[in-house]
Amino acid sequence: MGKKSRRKKTAKERMPFVARTFEGLPGEADWIALREFVPAGTADVTLKDGSSVRVCSLLPGAGAGLVRTDGQVWLGLQVQHNFGDISRDLAHVLELAAETEPGTPITMDDPGVGPRLQDLVDPASSFDVTVHEGFDFWVEGTVPHSQSSREVPPSSGSDAIAQANEGIAPTTRLTSVEGAYWTRVGDHRWLRWVLPHDESKMLDALARLQQRGDDRLGEGTRLLGSFRAHGLLVPVWEMDPAVTDGAEALEEPAVAFGKRLEEALADTSDLTSEQRAVRNSLAHRQLTVR
Repeated sequence: MGKKSRRKKTAKERMPFVARTFEGLPGEADWIALREFVPAGTADVTLKDGSSVRVCSLLPGAGAGLVRTDGQVWLGLQVQHNFGDISRDLAHVLELAAETEPGTPITMDDPGVGPRLQDLVDPASSFDVTVHEGFDFWVEGTVPHSQSSREVPPSSGSDAIAQANEGIAPTTRLTSVEGAYWTRVGDHRWLRWVLPHDESKMLDALARLQQRGDDRLGEGTRLLGSFRAHGLLVPVWEMDPAVTDGAEALEEPAVAFGKRLEEALADTSDLTSEQRAVRNSLAHRQLTVR
């Protein structure tokens, strides 16, 4: 008896790794913030074909996306899948939206090789983020428990939304600078600021500033460290609520810090021994604050 033929499954071709997932998109820092730590945020973006997509930090059930009953496409960023290139994943959701009936969630599948978000989004589009107090925006403009629409499943009904809202950390986007978000978690107040600069140069600049005491955002604040997100560095400051509380108190200090940072980034001289020590400390002080 001859050997049975064995068919090997052909692995689907993958996209090459790209460190800066959202580089080249309008509002790169805000895409990262919505993906990583803003609990309830939305922004509209225009595609090259002229259509508009609503980008959401989180959709019901951590869904990939949905097509609303009015035909508008909603794209979820905080999802449970990752096929290697997040930009390609998100672009594939938009491809699937064209085949999805209105009022229906988009079912994600393996995207394989294809266009990335950067190939679909109009580079001249705006990307203005709205931070919501809760997830009530999920059901805006819908008919609860409608039999003709599955865009709002039972799991995202009023009780589920109320429960989800209880776990939201109050978050505010600063208006004076790009990509900076204040949040309150329990007794802690933090500012997470996604900065669109090369990581190595950022560490050099932060080391220069911290070594001479110019890294604060006003009285009662201190730079805790940073974390990496999609190829960029996200410094995190903690605020003493007895001294500095609320995003409003950080607006002017953030602008002033931004100017000091630009000056430090422009300094190409060698770091001093003290600055190198600070840099090493910053590089190894990677936070998990989300």
